[in-house]
Amino acid sequence: MVKAGKLAKRVGPLGTSPSHLMHRALQLALDIYSEETGPEGLTQRQFAVLEATSIKTGLTQTELVRMTGIDRSTLADLVTRMTAKGLLERERSTLDARAKAVRLSTEGAARLEAARPLVEAADKRIMALLPKGQRETFLAQLAELAAAADAAPDAAKAEAKAAKKALKQADKEAKKAEKAARKADRPAKPAKIKKPKAVEAA
Repeated sequence: MVKAGKLAKRVGPLGTSPSHLMHRALQLALDIYSEETGPEGLTQRQFAVLEATSIKTGLTQTELVRMTGIDRSTLADLVTRMTAKGLLERERSTLDARAKAVRLSTEGAARLEAARPLVEAADKRIMALLPKGQRETFLAQLAELAAAADAAPDAAKAEAKAAKKALKQADKEAKKAEKAARKADRPAKPAKIKKPKAVEAA
């Protein structure tokens, strides 16, 4: 096994770049997945969608995005193609009449069942590349990164909401300060001089 320090010297900054190394690892994982499932097998994303729909029937697109991590536009196209192939079936959501839900078809369930041992074999090959003592830690770290990815949209919304609130408060304070400045610039009104009362003649 090549130590991180030696790798960094050999390939420069890329050897210590998490994004680059994760991309390389993903390429390796997908290559192994393709070798195990074969050219006619389910793609990794197709497998994820079928597995998700097997866990819960009648998933909406929003729920599928949350469960699989596939972005909304890619998922919409994927579900359309998988429905055309007979792997999924569309139905109206029981929770939201405006939304369409999907469920596993008989064909989809059969393909999923056939794919599971192949995906398991791919996963075992990937994990075998690491020392046994590091495998559980590696999976835990991947789970943490996945959880961070799941939380990112909500965190972004909360951040945007906080920024909007801060902007609104700053605008309010600016208007308040501007009003106070205009008031301070106004010339002071001259004091009224009281006229002496006329003294009546005795």
